[in-house]
Amino acid sequence: MSTVIAPDAELVRKLALANRILYARGVVDGFGHISVRHNSTPDVFLLSRSRAPALVDASDIGCYNLDGEPLTPVDGNPYLERFIHSEIYRARPEVVAVVHSHSPSVIPFGITGQRLRPVFHMSGFLGSGSAHFEIRDTAGESDLLIRSPELGKALAAAMGNCACVLMRGHGSTVAGGSIEQAVYRAVYAELNAKLQAEGMKLGEVQYLTEAEGALAAAANDSQIGRAWALWERELGLAKG
Repeated sequence: MSTVIAPDAELVRKLALANRILYARGVVDGFGHISVRHNSTPDVFLLSRSRAPALVDASDIGCYNLDGEPLTPVDGNPYLERFIHSEIYRARPEVVAVVHSHSPSVIPFGITGQRLRPVFHMSGFLGSGSAHFEIRDTAGESDLLIRSPELGKALAAAMGNCACVLMRGHGSTVAGGSIEQAVYRAVYAELNAKLQAEGMKLGEVQYLTEAEGALAAAANDSQIGRAWALWERELGLAKG
């Protein structure tokens, strides 16, 4: 294993907390994962060992390079799908955090080819809509898991510059410029999917325009700390 500068302790703490917040908000269950780019070494990212997100603590988190290879020793196995993270970081230098989940309201959009589109101001980050990844185009018949750099690269290419990419029969991946933003986007992608599906049952949906989405996202990004503080507080109350 290569020598790597130890990441900031607060970043490690925040990543462990993000795992638990995503579980508490119903975005992940026993499966799913979140990573963050190293604070001082851009070609390194932090990710837990393979563990249910609600159980992740600081001792589970290790460093990986952009080939998905572990750089620091951590007990247990790495996540099989760590290549989701490595290849998005490789393709998009502006991305600081990545969430992969199987949140239930999003799944129907991936299997029907429907895009998630912003239906309210809180999901303005969806812009003109989500991207779509079809794993058969790269792997043929498979278990749908992103288990190699090749598949991770194909996923990153399909995602393009979007904040969210849907993965048929699998779930979704969102990217953000911080841990807080990536968690926010994962939470509100799930909520938007639920609301969008309900709206589509009632009639023609008036989606946010791309300009409205950009304006709403900019306003919301300045307030993400407010939601993060609540989610962290809720975890503390639950422990009590």
